Amino acid sequence: MSAGKRIRQLQRYRTIVSAFARNGLGYVSHEMGLTEKLQFFRSVEHKEHHDKSVGERIRLLLEELGPTFVKLGQIASTRPDLLPADILKELERLQDKVSAFPYQDAVSIIEEELGAPVESLFQRFSDTPLAAASIGQVYQAQLHDGTEVVVKVQRPDIQRMIETDLDILADWARLAESRLDWAHNYRLLDIVDELGKALRAELDYGAEARNARRFANQSRAPKHVRIPAIYWDYSTKLVLTMQYIEGIKLSDQDKLKQAGLDRRLLAERFASAIFHQVLVEGFFHGDPHPGNVLALPDGSLALLDFGMVGRLSPGMKKHFASFVIALRNQSSKGVIRAISHMGVIPDDVDRDGLNADVDEMREKYYKVPLNQVSLGAAVNDLFALAFRHQIRIPSELTLLGKSLLTMEGVVTALDPTFSVFDVAEPFGKKLFLERLDPRQMLKNWMEDVPEYFDLLSEVPLSLKQLSTVLRQGKLRVEVASPQVDALMTKMDRISNRLSFSIVLLALSIVMVGLIIGAALSESHTLLWRIPIIEIGFVVAMVMFIWLIYAILRSGRF
Repeated sequence: MSAGKRIRQLQRYRTIVSAFARNGLGYVSHEMGLTEKLQFFRSVEHKEHHDKSVGERIRLLLEELGPTFVKLGQIASTRPDLLPADILKELERLQDKVSAFPYQDAVSIIEEELGAPVESLFQRFSDTPLAAASIGQVYQAQLHDGTEVVVKVQRPDIQRMIETDLDILADWARLAESRLDWAHNYRLLDIVDELGKALRAELDYGAEARNARRFANQSRAPKHVRIPAIYWDYSTKLVLTMQYIEGIKLSDQDKLKQAGLDRRLLAERFASAIFHQVLVEGFFHGDPHPGNVLALPDGSLALLDFGMVGRLSPGMKKHFASFVIALRNQSSKGVIRAISHMGVIPDDVDRDGLNADVDEMREKYYKVPLNQVSLGAAVNDLFALAFRHQIRIPSELTLLGKSLLTMEGVVTALDPTFSVFDVAEPFGKKLFLERLDPRQMLKNWMEDVPEYFDLLSEVPLSLKQLSTVLRQGKLRVEVASPQVDALMTKMDRISNRLSFSIVLLALSIVMVGLIIGAALSESHTLLWRIPIIEIGFVVAMVMFIWLIYAILRSGRF
């Protein structure tokens, strides 16, 4: 590490420790060893903050420490599996209280990044920013062809400052993990790394431009959603130029009413757009608050700000779809099954306590009319349960939960009688039918075939090793009696699924071979005037259905 960087870190350390003390959190910095790292430094605790809640003090601390900590706090507010509800509520109030940086600094950055004077790039460029935030600020401009655009310019030296703060936070997390049990249990360093990656992604305007392009491509299905066009010749990592769209923010109820827009229709279209992103595309807006959604005169919607986006893997999308479908069908077993698939349960979890909490969650939604069920509340309950039992929920899913909570809040403000489940149902049914599509099932199974072949190829070696151990009398089996039934059930399920896959594969290979052979030889599929392939197919299908029935009847698939 260079001497200059080390000096910057030392100065920043002092600022952080002082801020902790000023906000009544000096004991935290002491427990984490921050004061010990700074020789001859003593923090003075400010008593006037002791009448404030811990969450409020944390919010004030983050706002005082500046852009890095404000953005990290905003990102952390999407992680209800990591933080208690009272602190999350305060983090959601974090504001980018920053003053605009000088116009000339913005001009210098634009000219350096785009390689030409502002006057030659734009026909008109406003010298007053439309908005100023912690990472950048936005100006309105006009291209030489008359196109109205907005230009987002990143703050000078913001990347260096953020990298310094992230290095300090990583060092801080290591100290905390070595000193505090809760930091070690929650793997604080991993959390800092995860939040740091999300923050670095927001620093790259090129990534935001690519996100906008992807949203534009996927919004062709919902015709009522518009995405601003990106002007790539005027965009870099530090400068982003996009189409200027004028509309009414969904939070401005009075203007929506004056414009004569149907608020229930807006709510339906907004919810439909988000569910399409989540359940169809697996790529969704990470911060769809009312300020990032505009209502246009024709009743369509425009989405803005694509710095924070979420991605769902096919597996996670399937599990979340199962969660939504189970809630829609009021299936408590389906909800519990989906929860178990979505989270990583620690080995030392209190099983009795976890089961009790799951039963309580099930009872909460049992036989409750659907129009009284809130998807946001259900997601909140899921994350509260995860927090209590230290179940690590993947970040992609927690960001999804935050997006859905925000979306539901917006549509409820537009129309309090609106139920998001009415919009989610068609998407859930479509996903359910896709999972039952024989072509999709066959495709999924064929993708697993190499794994089964690898498993089969390892069987002889495994049997040989087992035989050797048995001959030497070294085999030891230790199974707790309460686990025997569960173990045998799991073994039955594994063997049944393997048998199912092998039979399906054999059936597919035989039938495809017969059909291709008949086609290549240009012969009839008749033997002694008997349709052999057709009869064989029927017999095989009967056996196949019988096998499925036997496995499902056993309840161990």
